[in-house]
Order: sequence, then structure tokens, then C-alpha cells
Amino acid sequence: MQIFLDTAEPALIAGHARTGLVDGVTTNPSLVAKAGGDFFEGLQTICAAIDGPVSAEVVATDAVTMIAEGKKLRTLADNIVVKLPLTLEGLKACAALAEDGHPSNITLCFSVNQALLAAKAGAAFVSPFIGRLDDIGEDGLGLIQRIRTVYDDYGFGTQILAASIRSLEHIEGSALAGADCATIPPSLFEAMVQHDLTDKGLAAFLSDWKASGREGL
Repeated sequence: MQIFLDTAEPALIAGHARTGLVDGVTTNPSLVAKAGGDFFEGLQTICAAIDGPVSAEVVATDAVTMIAEGKKLRTLADNIVVKLPLTLEGLKACAALAEDGHPSNITLCFSVNQALLAAKAGAAFVSPFIGRLDDIGEDGLGLIQRIRTVYDDYGFGTQILAASIRSLEHIEGSALAGADCATIPPSLFEAMVQHDLTDKGLAAFLSDWKASGREGL
């Protein structure tokens, strides 16, 4: 499963990209506004920091303007993916952009029916929001599994990008459910490597090595 960072903070992205473990980035207008600075310059900095796809969202609500905004975003860098809302207008824009060779990430997906339409519109990615479904008592990870089944049954190439991830359990569950990618906050990316038994084991090994009187290898 590919790991994307859900942030618009260039320094965080650059630092984590150097691990070689980050495959892409997702942003939205809220994250970009929070990061501050010029919107377009910020996106260009992010795109330069990582080789993988960087989702950048339009702010229009009609298809014609979404297409224009999407094409403008695509001029910033080759790895920009146009992020569009899962509405009829967004799907129209997705189909038009896909026809011209521009990849899209259809966001705010909450049902299999929506995911089916996104795939038929030619979306490169669809982003089911599992945390928000859990918030209203529905099964977010179950949605990932059901979309996986439909996409596999019909041979759709759209990648499932699990979003609205709130916990390490969400990351693990997304991988087990067959998500192609998961976009996660940097804090959760850092937490993925942590385990108490790892820390205890390492401390014991180093203690034993020190007791042997040796220093380095």
C-alpha cells in the first residue's frame, strides 16, 4: 500500500520524503491556507520535494470552472493530480480532464455507488473518507472492502486512496481491506514505526553490548 502524507507543510514533507517511505501527498484548501504563504508557490515547493503524486484541489463548484482550475494547477508541476469533489459537476470535470490526459483524485467519497461513478468518469484516484463514516456510526473500513470488490470485479484501474484516517488501526485496516494508498497525517506516519517492545528490545541489546566493554563495531 502506498503511503501519502496529508499535509501542505513543505518542511515536513521534505523531511519525511527523505526516508524513501512516502509515495505522495494530498492537500486541500484548508491545509494550504493553514500552511500560509502563496498558494501556487507552496504547491510547487511540495511537488519539488517528492516525486510521487501531489493532490491539489479546485475551489470551483461548476464543471467548466473546475476544468479551467484543474488545467491551471497542472501547469505547476508534472506530478500534480487535480482533486475534485464527488458531485455530478466534479465527475463531468474529471471525465473532461482525463480525456486530455490530466489525472484526478475524486474526493469526499462515502458510498460504493459514488466510487463506481468516479471510476466510470476515469478518476486516477478515489478517496473514501473512512473516519467521517465512523463518526456517524457507519463502517469506514467496510466501505474500502466493498469498493475493492467492485473495482476488481469490473477491472477498474482507479486507485482506492483511503482518507480521513484517524488512527494506526485505520492504516492497518486500510491495508488489509485492499486500499491502494492511504493518506495520513505526518504524526501518524511517525507513529507507524513505534512499538513498546521494539524500544525495550533495542534498549536490552544496547545494554548487553555496553556491558561487554565494546564501543563501536
